[in-house]
Amino acid sequence: MPQETTIGRLLVNVRIERGYIPVPNARVVIQSMDGSMEPLTYMTDSSGQTPEIELPAPPLAYSESPQEPRPYSEYIITVDAEGYGTSVVEGTEILPGELSIQAVPMQPLEAGTEQVSPLSDDSVSQIQLTPSADSVIQVRPTPPSAPTIIIPEHTLYGDYPTKIPEAEVKPVPESGEIVLSRVVIPEYIIVHDGLPTDSSAPDYWVRYTDYIKNVTSSEIYATWEDSTILANILVIMSFTLNRVYTEYYRSRGYDFTITSSTAYDQKFVYGRNIYENISYLVDQVFNNYLARPGVTQPIFTSYCDGQRATCTGLSQWGSKYLGDEGYSAIEIVRYYYGSDMYIATAEQISGVPASYPGYDLTIGSTGDKVRQLQQQLNRIAQNYPAIPKLTADGIYGSLTAESVRAFQKIFSLPQTGVTDFPTWYAISRIYVAVSRISEPGAY
Repeated sequence: MPQETTIGRLLVNVRIERGYIPVPNARVVIQSMDGSMEPLTYMTDSSGQTPEIELPAPPLAYSESPQEPRPYSEYIITVDAEGYGTSVVEGTEILPGELSIQAVPMQPLEAGTEQVSPLSDDSVSQIQLTPSADSVIQVRPTPPSAPTIIIPEHTLYGDYPTKIPEAEVKPVPESGEIVLSRVVIPEYIIVHDGLPTDSSAPDYWVRYTDYIKNVTSSEIYATWEDSTILANILVIMSFTLNRVYTEYYRSRGYDFTITSSTAYDQKFVYGRNIYENISYLVDQVFNNYLARPGVTQPIFTSYCDGQRATCTGLSQWGSKYLGDEGYSAIEIVRYYYGSDMYIATAEQISGVPASYPGYDLTIGSTGDKVRQLQQQLNRIAQNYPAIPKLTADGIYGSLTAESVRAFQKIFSLPQTGVTDFPTWYAISRIYVAVSRISEPGAY
């Protein structure tokens, strides 16, 4: 780590691997990868969270230019809790001035199993693919302990294959497992963690919004201007939805949606940290994509870093400089893809109990949408007791606002107490996850 440092922040979320069930009173130990600081120890609260922890990070200037040293510091997180195996994450990335959110999955010990310290990958005796209602469904080892999650270098810093060029509009199969007449936001993306032809690579079921947050955190730096981040999010979402809409891999005989290979798709890293500002921007626009007049499918928006590789689509570093100059997100998009590119909105969102009412719910709001919101918050509160229970009377009073505010705090949303578009759908997704009312695998 450079001698000159600034401060980044870290929030650790500890949950049972299967389902949104927080693990309170877990011991979280944080160590720097380079051994430059003494380990720090924290205990999780009733929501399975640590407090926000300040940690050394490199100077902000390092993320402003591709020629600079590594712009983030790396940490090892080890989590122990009574009744659970030990979980370890290596390589959590801390950027200056940003809040990094690291989820750590835990596995309950089987009855009669002794708790142990971190096990090596050699101790994993069996794996299986097990879908669940969690945000990421992974190829899971047999308890008592999960293999270490290793987060590799960021794509803007590490050495990764460059994207193979593709046409931005694809032929659509006449028939298949998914027959789409319009763009639908899927509940899950099935990510093949390797080359398309690597049958040994695991597949992960990932909730769509979590996938976009993961890829964006893997592909660009959270320290960049919001307009640049938003432009890149739109490009990443359109890229992804083109794969969904055209059944690109399914039509070729594969049973996944997309790969994690940068040569074919975009970088997804199982278990990596995401950033609060990226998470919130994704929540604001997750039902958008990029389109052209007369073209039904989302545009396949190729992109590259613009330094080690060039392409006909967006340059990540170039978009960074345009954001610095005051370009808006759509202006950045049109700079690279042309003036006829526009932001479209998907009318259908899969895997949610009901759509956003079209206006914010706040103190004084009444009706069925408020009642539904209160019912969902009450179910979530069974897992997260820091959220106050409500009378589902359809009246948005001060206690409902307090309950919403508690939810927003736990799930890294602005703590306004107002149920806006991002909060409505965040509550819907968590409600589905904790109540298991939706089965993964169907778009």
